[in-house]
Amino acid sequence: MRALRFHGKGDLRIEDVPEPEVGPGLVKIKIEWCGICGTDLHEYQGGPILIPPADSPHPLTGETMPVVMGHEFTGRVAEIGEGVTGFDIGDPVIVEPNIRDNTCYQCRHGSYNLCPSGGFYGLSGWGGGLAEYAAIDARNLHVLPPSIPTDVGVLIDPLVVAWQAMIDSGYQPGQSVLIAGAGPIGLALLLTLKASGARWVGISEIADARKRQALAFGADAVFDPTVDDVTAEVRAATDGLGTHVSFDASGLPATISTCIAAVRPKGTAFNVAIWEEPVSIDINTLVTGGKKLASTLGFANVHPSVIAALNDGRIKPADMITARTSLEDVVEKGFQELLRNKDQHIKIIVHP
Repeated sequence: MRALRFHGKGDLRIEDVPEPEVGPGLVKIKIEWCGICGTDLHEYQGGPILIPPADSPHPLTGETMPVVMGHEFTGRVAEIGEGVTGFDIGDPVIVEPNIRDNTCYQCRHGSYNLCPSGGFYGLSGWGGGLAEYAAIDARNLHVLPPSIPTDVGVLIDPLVVAWQAMIDSGYQPGQSVLIAGAGPIGLALLLTLKASGARWVGISEIADARKRQALAFGADAVFDPTVDDVTAEVRAATDGLGTHVSFDASGLPATISTCIAAVRPKGTAFNVAIWEEPVSIDINTLVTGGKKLASTLGFANVHPSVIAALNDGRIKPADMITARTSLEDVVEKGFQELLRNKDQHIKIIVHP
């Protein structure tokens, strides 16, 4: 089968690789769509980061680069392994990409996203979504209802990140929120928070196309941090207090500082970004306001909630898809296109 494999920084290759075999507990899927994530771009530009390098096999998969890429993917059940129940041939499914050991403290207590040996399909080995087929642990598959086509199903991945962040932040329906950044995760947060009953959601973003999409998705206000005093504008919109919660979906020193400044006393600034470099913050800005700074990684046990929200129409994310391409063209029309015109896109999806 054809697959995109990571061989090193700036080195992605479409290659012929063997189709995966279906062992006990596994389900082989014919992949229909795969999204390109910011994590994939980081690997392309500066990897290996999460991808295991040649001299350090992943502790669970035992694999090193080159590995098949792509961790936001949907498909249809093509073959069912021994011992697997609950699936029929042809079922549309979304892959929950977490790889975990299922034995550590975190896994045994429900936080398998924090498994110290963990990884991801499409980064750590065992195949990925930028290929024709993948063999996936049945526990990592969720059947999609007829109301969610497999292209839109790809968007469940950023939405579950947002849903997990919403839960872990302590946000409550009816509260006010600032989101720094209107990329895929920022917009997923916007959709999720609005669906949950947020009273006011402001967005800080510099890219015009993303500002427009934020307004289309229901943002109550959109600020340009290169022009606006975001903290002052947020306080003006929230009775001079600031928001209950802020989310940094950009991962820049300026955005985390704004997120801390813009929340009210005893509020929470919550990080959902992956940072390229260490950052310094003034802890006294937290202490003097009794504010909290928190974060999360990925998701655990939230796919059913997000699927239900799409199924009943509370969340309508289809407009996050800004381009589609084929596997054969994915380097030029996917990765390179995002690097050239990142501010014009939210999510490019790939059909193997």
